[in-house]
Amino acid sequence: MSGGGRHSVRLCDWAQDAAALQRVRRDVFIVEQRIPEDLEWDDADAMSLHALAEDEAGNPIGCGRLLADGHVGRLAVLRSWRGRGVGAALLERLVDAARHRGQLRVVLNAQVQAMPFYARHGFEPSGSEFVEAGIPHREMSRSLA
Repeated sequence: MSGGGRHSVRLCDWAQDAAALQRVRRDVFIVEQRIPEDLEWDDADAMSLHALAEDEAGNPIGCGRLLADGHVGRLAVLRSWRGRGVGAALLERLVDAARHRGQLRVVLNAQVQAMPFYARHGFEPSGSEFVEAGIPHREMSRSLA
């Protein structure tokens, strides 16, 4: 990727942007992290609010989703775009959407290696570590009250 690394984040839904959302999640979760494809796709996609990050040319570079119950999930940024504020922009857009819905807290299952990222955004761990799709996770939440 070239250029100054400018990107934008927009809210979208699965029906409208499934191909772009799937491209990012396939690269990050299925290819890079070797998560089995049948574990990646679920019925929650069609019912979730999604955030999509795109580069200046409109190429998908990151994504995440917000479930109706306030869970944030499937937050992914292409490797070449990490460390450039894309994940933070996606996370804050989803948190703002939850706040706008009137939700009092946002919950997520963080990969243990990503916990410092979420902690910088006000998320606090709870419960003990567990394994999901072969990767250690821990629940984290952030109060919106």
